[in-house]
Amino acid sequence: MESLNFGISAGAVAAAFALASPVFAASLAFGAAIEAANFRALRAAANRMFFGDLAMGKLWAASFGLRLGFLAIAISLALNAGAHPVGLVIGLSTTIPAVVLGAIYMRPPVLETGPAPPPDDPSWDAWNPWLARERDPAESEES
Repeated sequence: MESLNFGISAGAVAAAFALASPVFAASLAFGAAIEAANFRALRAAANRMFFGDLAMGKLWAASFGLRLGFLAIAISLALNAGAHPVGLVIGLSTTIPAVVLGAIYMRPPVLETGPAPPPDDPSWDAWNPWLARERDPAESEES
């Protein structure tokens, strides 16, 4: 995912250097660097929370606030230094196409299913359409 993000960001910066002013291209590069660091920190915190320490719930909220605070400070400093606002926003947004394309590439395979049973088949009575699974015998007795 990060390499895909880097490729999209590098392509956008190269196109900006070819088609726009150097200030615009530098702003786009700085925005892409900020969002890459932000995305990397988000991914690291999520991995620690979901695959490591389950007690990270409170720290997750704190890290979320810290990341947004650092992001706001970096954007403010860049704008005060004379960065082009549109280039900065485009640079900050390059992670979105990378995430969408990554989700498309990493989706699970589409499974071919056999034909459905006929509508009058008694196996339909054992199926719970609300939960998309077979009914529990205990649920049937309670009804």
